[in-house]
Amino acid sequence: AEPASRILIDDGRYLIALALIHPDPVSLLSAWPKDVHRIGPAYYRQFAEKFPRIEELKQSASSAANFSVEQVLAAEPDLAIFSLQSQPSAEEIAQIGNAGIPVAVIDFFNHPLENLEPSFRLLGAVTGREEQAEAFIAFRAERLAKIRDRLAADAGPRPRVFLEPHAARTDECCPSPGKGNIGDYITLAGGDNIGAEVISGVTGTLNREYVIEADPQVYIATGGPHMEGTNGLLIGPGYDEETIRATLARVVARPGIAGLAAVREGHAHGLAHQLLNSPLDILTVDTLATWIRPDLFADVDPEETLRLLNERFLAVPLTGTYWIDLD
Repeated sequence: AEPASRILIDDGRYLIALALIHPDPVSLLSAWPKDVHRIGPAYYRQFAEKFPRIEELKQSASSAANFSVEQVLAAEPDLAIFSLQSQPSAEEIAQIGNAGIPVAVIDFFNHPLENLEPSFRLLGAVTGREEQAEAFIAFRAERLAKIRDRLAADAGPRPRVFLEPHAARTDECCPSPGKGNIGDYITLAGGDNIGAEVISGVTGTLNREYVIEADPQVYIATGGPHMEGTNGLLIGPGYDEETIRATLARVVARPGIAGLAAVREGHAHGLAHQLLNSPLDILTVDTLATWIRPDLFADVDPEETLRLLNERFLAVPLTGTYWIDLD
């Protein structure tokens, strides 16, 4: 009946979504999972400096952890927002509803190209920020349409793409998107996601031999501050380009990856995982398009998109390096 002002969320990236439509997104929260790694510690510090109340918020269960009805009730929210891929059971949602707390379910993860826009529109509706939400939706739609329209008029071949999430976090090879999630963005940007051929779910694992046989023409590793202490890619605020490129070089030097056509021919790249599974996906799409089809998208400028996001929308501007080429 009224805009929500004490929201519980189960994913820190929803804080970024709220920051796109509200000048003080922290003021809207009663609890969050404190999953700082999902937005990056440097970006979290920027939030804490501008909105110190974030450090006083109660903790809710993360979408990646075990759910607790008691934790939700203890936070006394006027709305609980959960992720589609890990939403509570129908029984748990009924328990929350019986306590007088409405529940909303949104999706930035499973099928973002289908569900992110209506999910974002819902966020605008429940917070009374419909106008701001529609402005961002239009901004995002314009950029996605530019990519779609240009590819629709092109009959060229689709380069084979291997995107390795959290690359080299463990010795296991190789995590990959399947049908959905970042795989949808690869298709949108003009690529052929090698994982979609054999992974039936949203994400999964490819064996090294399959990757070598597919011999992708474009290789993309994701990483971030959460990869400290591993052999993975360190990228984002707090890392200079020399460090980022050195860790990317380490990632692509692994057996089975080093010999891929993408690496041999200079088409290996690094992307901050923090840009995924949030409305910041337009930065991902712009970047992927320039990497996968540079012949079609030489005029697409992710840096310009970032500048406009900072100027027109984000309550806490993004700074730092979020994407890089190996060469």
